[in-house]
Amino acid sequence: MIMLFLMLWLYVIVNIYKGSAYTGVPRFIVETLSPATALNDKTIKKDIYQDAGVSEYWIVSPKERAVEIYYLEDGTYILKNLYILQDDAEEDYNADTIITVRDFPHITMTLAEVFENVE
Repeated sequence: MIMLFLMLWLYVIVNIYKGSAYTGVPRFIVETLSPATALNDKTIKKDIYQDAGVSEYWIVSPKERAVEIYYLEDGTYILKNLYILQDDAEEDYNADTIITVRDFPHITMTLAEVFENVE
């Protein structure tokens, strides 16, 4: 998961910051849930980002090993993808499932990479 955030921050620093101030609405936001913030991230923050016009919103749950991906359509977030990393390597093990940031298609990661080093 650290690799994802480093790649995104590098992109933001290089392409979005002008001088020392941020300009515009982010196109992509990731929230990592914790027991203390989960309700807030899934309700209040989600509504704030939706109203601001953030086009893609990911909610990552380390406890559930899940990624919810919402896209803004006609001013409303629609859940487009839900990935849950399987616990064991069965025949249909999904660790190699590739997830791509829609607005930044060069940023991809596997489901296993999202939860790498998460216990």
